[in-house]
Amino acid sequence: MRIAGVRALLVLMVLLKAMTAAHAQQPLSIDVQTPAQPQQRTQIYGGLNTSLEAFSVKIGPASVSGGLQVDPAPSSSAVPQASTPQTTHRFWDRTNDLLFAAVGAGRALDYASTLNLRRRGDDEIFLTNAIVDNHPLFGGIEAAATAASIGVSYIFHRTGHHQLERWTSIVHFGVATGGAARNYALKTAHHP
Repeated sequence: MRIAGVRALLVLMVLLKAMTAAHAQQPLSIDVQTPAQPQQRTQIYGGLNTSLEAFSVKIGPASVSGGLQVDPAPSSSAVPQASTPQTTHRFWDRTNDLLFAAVGAGRALDYASTLNLRRRGDDEIFLTNAIVDNHPLFGGIEAAATAASIGVSYIFHRTGHHQLERWTSIVHFGVATGGAARNYALKTAHHP
């Protein structure tokens, strides 16, 4: 049990180190357009390029009427107002870091609880006992499940489904933790 717990903690530490390294390397993906840079395009929601040129209004010289200068009054229906581009959160923000760490911890707990289950003589339900008894293979499967969860969250992030991005990790953490609790709650099989 102690070796399995140490291995699970080691996997969790490696995962956290990899996440913080990737977090530090990710640049911001949104450029804000300023009046000094009229040709710059703004990148919104994973590669959709928009330009605020379509919203610009050019008014010529003021009309002269009877010696008075009359400036045309902008009408709300004729002139669309340019709004600031909607910003999105970075993928490796604090919330995702915590959620991904929770998924990794849940998978590590599932790893330890499944090994405990096998030592007590019970059978694994989802995987074969041969896979679970091969500790490096089983640890790799748990790490791959964590990586798959992060990958699915990234796909949701890039396609603009930010609530699904968060819920993927929340549900994965809940399922992994619930499975680990179930493994620990099972009674030990007594074989004559």
